Amino acid sequence: MKTGLHQHVGMRQDLRINPRLYQAMDLLYMPLLDLEQHLKQELLGNPFLEMIEPEEEVQATAAEQQQNKPEKEAKAEDEPDWESILLEDRTEHGVPSGSYSDAREYVEPVTVEGKDLIDYLRDQTRMLDLNPRQQLLAEEFLGNIGEDGYLQHSLEEILKGANQLLEEHEAESELDLNVPAFTIAEVEAMLHVIQQLDPPGIGARNLRECLVLQLENQKRTDTLVYRLVKEAFDDLIAHRWSDLGKRFGLAPEEVQRAADELARLDPKPGLQYSAANDAYIIPDLIVEKIDDKYHVFLNDSGLPRLRISKTYQEIARDKKKYDGESKEFINQRLNSAHWMIQAIEQRRQTMLKVMNFIVDRQREFFEKGIDYLKPLTLREVADVISMHESTVSRVTNEKYVQTPRGLLPLKFFFSSGLSTTTGEDASARSIKSQIQKMVDDEPPKNPLTDQQIVELFDRKGVKIARRTVAKYRDQLGILPARMRKRL
Repeated sequence: MKTGLHQHVGMRQDLRINPRLYQAMDLLYMPLLDLEQHLKQELLGNPFLEMIEPEEEVQATAAEQQQNKPEKEAKAEDEPDWESILLEDRTEHGVPSGSYSDAREYVEPVTVEGKDLIDYLRDQTRMLDLNPRQQLLAEEFLGNIGEDGYLQHSLEEILKGANQLLEEHEAESELDLNVPAFTIAEVEAMLHVIQQLDPPGIGARNLRECLVLQLENQKRTDTLVYRLVKEAFDDLIAHRWSDLGKRFGLAPEEVQRAADELARLDPKPGLQYSAANDAYIIPDLIVEKIDDKYHVFLNDSGLPRLRISKTYQEIARDKKKYDGESKEFINQRLNSAHWMIQAIEQRRQTMLKVMNFIVDRQREFFEKGIDYLKPLTLREVADVISMHESTVSRVTNEKYVQTPRGLLPLKFFFSSGLSTTTGEDASARSIKSQIQKMVDDEPPKNPLTDQQIVELFDRKGVKIARRTVAKYRDQLGILPARMRKRL
């Protein structure tokens, strides 16, 4: 075997995606607010791009009438020296330096951070008369409380974590403080302290304990519902009214009425103080009915309107002044500016094509409601508008449309279908809506079973399996018939 360096000549095929194609796909994927921020960054990073102001669009015609005016007279006296800026600027992002850069700086307003559940609980613990040792243990508890208000770890794990904190403090101080380790008794005592905080039910280890804490806070320890939760929780959540009636010497109806009181309690008390989501939904598209016809509009009035800077373009035409890095920089930025404008227009046209097809396909939904929503797949849309399925997926992802039926995500219009006796398919989303309506209208003492729901659909000409009904019912959060029955 001979080692060494060798040269070989050969041919092979490689599949490489142009970086600009990646950017184009990202532009399709971006929701409206993200795209707005992206374009503002592009304006800062590419001197060949500039924003068309609304006033300029109105005055465009008047500006064209002044073409005969000498260029030197039209130029403002305080205009920056564009030629020197272009020649001197070779930074990575091409952002002009000096006062011009400062003038175009974009400052994004930030949301003021609010208090979450842990902050709310911590404020309460600071008002308690706790010594430093208890404060450390309380902090360990707060760190183990989830967003829903439940304790996420066992007392043994919390004990281990608290003692580890003690060891770390002692190691950092480099002194032998001889601080005794926490005991399980101290942890249990602190658990009682935490569970007395507001909101009631905080620090519970399971649903049963959460309900007990809320009933105790309401001074209802002498009620039937408290006894049911404390002594027969498994039978209670299984709705075994007859068994519970025999056990407590009561009528099944009385047991059921007592259990109904649990619906007034909060199974996840921490969520009411969890950090609020301040994200706003702005529709990317608008569908309006005008003269009995549905029209689709892009809601992009807030997006910066881009164009190629005429000043920079004139400077770039004099190629004798530029060579080497300057020439490469100019060509790169100018090409990038042209491509960005084309990519934004392509995004607009693609979104309009997709939404127009959806409106045509789902016209009955817009006219009559969700029961008339037709099944639709990404592939169907892709075939009609002559684009790849992945492109349609990017267009519809995290996009919203304002319609006469409300604000809806574009994904809402896509669902699988079930066959019918008429030969048309029924949308799965429509089937779910009909199941919900059937359950809402059922007699409380005689709720519909899954098989009965199948038979009702069969009368409507919809073929659906019982297991499919059960799956849709679970997705809707509807209990089985046995647990919906009222006595």
